[in-house]
Amino acid sequence: MGRGKIEIKKIENLNSRQVTFSKRRNGLLKKAKELSVLCDAEVAVIIFSSTGKLYEFSNTRRMMGKELDGLSLKELQQLENQLSEGMQSVKDKKEQVLVEQLRKSRIQEQKAMLENEVLRKQLEEIQNKTKSQFLEFSSLDRTFSKNGSKSLFNCASEENDLSDTSLQLGLSTDYGRQRKALKMEPCNDSGSQVASH
Repeated sequence: MGRGKIEIKKIENLNSRQVTFSKRRNGLLKKAKELSVLCDAEVAVIIFSSTGKLYEFSNTRRMMGKELDGLSLKELQQLENQLSEGMQSVKDKKEQVLVEQLRKSRIQEQKAMLENEVLRKQLEEIQNKTKSQFLEFSSLDRTFSKNGSKSLFNCASEENDLSDTSLQLGLSTDYGRQRKALKMEPCNDSGSQVASH
């Protein structure tokens, strides 16, 4: 039972297109070889894939510039014209690929620049937010200091110092708790404080 005819149009699926290209290219080259042997014909096939890769078959090695002995001037000129056309086709395809790569590179460069700009703005926003929070905290600390209370920075620092000192002296944590339980009272206007029970 034979296969039905398929519609001849571009295959949209990339994998299917590549498989079909490979199979039909091999079949075409095989048929060209058979034709040259059966009919004693000079056959040359040049195939460029969609990626620009070259596949070629020639029953003589003249396309590669060999076995040129015995060719007339007219035959040499025809061969030269064929090779020139082939070379021009290769150069055009190469230029097209390079232009496409350049275009993609420029698009990627613009995309990277936009992403960098967005990240820079986000970083500035974070830095500004952190700076404003620090200024608010400093302002609050100065307010407490002006009212005769201990600085928030100093309180936090002393609390850490007490726990660190207890650990370094080998004192139990109960000692640290007892110290915290002490009521701190100011003893003079300079801001120094005395502990009392």
